[in-house]
Amino acid sequence: MKVILLQDVKNLGKKYEVKDVADGYARNLLFPKNVVREATPETLEWLAMQKEILAAKAEESLKHIQDTASSLDGLEVVIAVKVGDSGQLFENITSQKIAERLKEMGFEVKKNQVQLEVPIKELGEFPVKVRLDHNLEAELRVIISEVQEG
Repeated sequence: MKVILLQDVKNLGKKYEVKDVADGYARNLLFPKNVVREATPETLEWLAMQKEILAAKAEESLKHIQDTASSLDGLEVVIAVKVGDSGQLFENITSQKIAERLKEMGFEVKKNQVQLEVPIKELGEFPVKVRLDHNLEAELRVIISEVQEG
């Protein structure tokens, strides 16, 4: 019997694949768990529409991430921190801190996307790479400055 997988099934296949399975396996295990649909001409047409929708979503996602990458590339991110008398920072600047600052600036970036080898521990300018989905990268400049008491 030909079936369409509605989700990933271990040892059988991935979501939206059409597979040939034994009638008993489909009837007794797959149909009761609602993980497959029988592959009829109507359901195959439905499958084609689902794949088109997924392709359109993937294309839209890629375009959005490309826009984000081009906006981030070359961006200067200023982070003001308290500094001690001898110039040492009272806090380390981590990828979490940079991601939070980017979020404040309107960018959706997760801390694991900010490529920072070691936390920044001094004032100055530092190049930082941001690795986005679809293997896109952007390089921004993180500027660590002293908080101005006012």
